[in-house]
Amino acid sequence: MQRRNIFAGIAIAAAATLALAGCATGGSNGAGSGSEGGADDPYGLVEAGTLTVCSDIPYAPFEFEGGDNGTGYTGFDIDLLDAIAKKLDLKLAVQDVGFDALQSGTTLASGTCDVGASAMTITDERKANIDFSDPYYDSLQSLLVRTDSGITGIDGLDGKNVGVQQGTTGESYAGEHATGAQIVQYPSDGELWPAIQAGQIDAILQDQPVNLEHEKADKSYKIVETYETDESYGFAFAKGEKDALLEAVNGALKDLRDSGEYDKIYDSYFTAN
Repeated sequence: MQRRNIFAGIAIAAAATLALAGCATGGSNGAGSGSEGGADDPYGLVEAGTLTVCSDIPYAPFEFEGGDNGTGYTGFDIDLLDAIAKKLDLKLAVQDVGFDALQSGTTLASGTCDVGASAMTITDERKANIDFSDPYYDSLQSLLVRTDSGITGIDGLDGKNVGVQQGTTGESYAGEHATGAQIVQYPSDGELWPAIQAGQIDAILQDQPVNLEHEKADKSYKIVETYETDESYGFAFAKGEKDALLEAVNGALKDLRDSGEYDKIYDSYFTAN
């Protein structure tokens, strides 16, 4: 009986010690917990005070290396999120990740970052695994070919190799409409562009602004068709995990639109043509 009481006392003391330790550390607000942060971190961020962004880079003009914001990256998505971060009194950090795992929600669910920004189209399929911000950009799909290829549109792709980025709406559109073509998947535009230059593929089907960058860079290539697909991009968040951050980002995005700052960022990357 006395021995049992001694063990009980030890157990109680140990439990008290653990409880105090938990109070001292403030608990865990890690990704996947479903909880928001405390007073010092109301958004449950990966790193308090920093908005950590995951993006598949390069995908100019939306994200590419360079800039002077301290992250090592720039582009429309990055600059827009930098402005949003400033509205929320946060610093910005950017991580380069694969698009397929990002658009499927896997990267976000793992807690690697707070938000995904990679010219990601809002779709019902993705919304099953991802929470999206309000739309921030409307896009077209497009077909880029060599000027001497003889290809004038998607109907002329029978027997041709068409490059697409894996997991994108461009891949879906090509699969549905490029009859008779061989669809070749690549991880990103960083592999697509060298592939068409090397003659490994005959065309690239992807977002118009990205193909437009290639057309501007090399007059040997041109966009021969664009496709209305009613696509809008959104910033992505782990499903059900970042409600306070999502609301704050939407609020900051609205403020940027109302103030005209969004238009300034937009105009610095996109032209009428």
